[in-house]
Amino acid sequence: MVTGSRTSAWPLAVLYAGLIAYASLYPFTGWRVQGVEPWSWLWAPWPQYWTGFDLWTNFVGYVPLGALMVGAALRLGWRRGAFWWGAGGAVVLSGLVESLQTFLPGRVPSNVDFGLNSTGGALGAGLMVLLDRWGVLARWGRFRDGWFAPGAHGGLVLLALWPLALLYPAAVPFGLGQVADRLMLALADWLGDTPFLAWLPTRAEPVVPLSLLTQAFCVALSLLAPLLMAFGDMKGGWRRVLFLPLFFGGATLVAGLSSALTHGPDHAWAWLSPVAVVGMLAALVVGLACLPLPRRMCHALMLLCLAVALSLLNRAPEVPYMVQSLEVWEQGRFIRFHGLSQWLGWLWPFAAILFGLRAVARPPGHQEAAA
Repeated sequence: MVTGSRTSAWPLAVLYAGLIAYASLYPFTGWRVQGVEPWSWLWAPWPQYWTGFDLWTNFVGYVPLGALMVGAALRLGWRRGAFWWGAGGAVVLSGLVESLQTFLPGRVPSNVDFGLNSTGGALGAGLMVLLDRWGVLARWGRFRDGWFAPGAHGGLVLLALWPLALLYPAAVPFGLGQVADRLMLALADWLGDTPFLAWLPTRAEPVVPLSLLTQAFCVALSLLAPLLMAFGDMKGGWRRVLFLPLFFGGATLVAGLSSALTHGPDHAWAWLSPVAVVGMLAALVVGLACLPLPRRMCHALMLLCLAVALSLLNRAPEVPYMVQSLEVWEQGRFIRFHGLSQWLGWLWPFAAILFGLRAVARPPGHQEAAA
């Protein structure tokens, strides 16, 4: 397998481990010592309340972690003991999370969860080792080197996180980063007893909802931002032409999955309104026009799309159906994923802006060397 000092597997593994910890400890309230040892869950009896969904998520959720850790180790040339690095990392993270849950009354640490987490991590690590032995990872390395520029690690990480961010319900399809209202409420709560409360900006009343045309415009901008990010890290020519339909097909499927998780399988395509269709078609037309653009220009246009989309989305009020969708996510089985996907949906555009600024600031020769 091709090795090197830079790999996107490491940041992906670290981010994924952080997301697991966040989902496992959310909502981070009520911390207190409950009179039991942090490791008492090791010999606890079978949990009284459990579901098949819990068992599967605890098992499947750790498979990518073990795989990513082994992939990162192999990419850096750490072939000896790579399996134990991935499997052991899953064991350590799961044990730490279960122990921390003993301080959260709303969480139930379990040796069953620990066993499923560890088994899932070991399975992911083993699969990655097998893929390496079969030459799959080497072929992937050659494929990535042929498709993407050498410095595309950060962009690939953000593109991998984008579908996860889309799972959280949004007022406008694909409209990530609508945080103004919640941010102002949080700041008002924190500054409630201080003179700085008067410094916070206030909205003019009444707040006018976005028009249908503006919503379609936001859909187009929200799709163009990750598409242009990919174009900016991708070598030109036929690769971009092939990637374009794959991108729109994948975005459509993820949006359908989000709607199905929120409203039920029968409503998987409820989001596909005329507004969404017009916005997607506009994004497709602009994407076709951007196929021949140089990488630096793609990153610059990505920044413009993100800036305009965030400005429009954060001027709009939350719509009633959006509040109902959030209530569905904040209850029941989705409580585990509420905080995780919520933060991804809020922060992804701002992380993309930082990435875009860094990409545009690179010397021109570095930008185009591998184009």
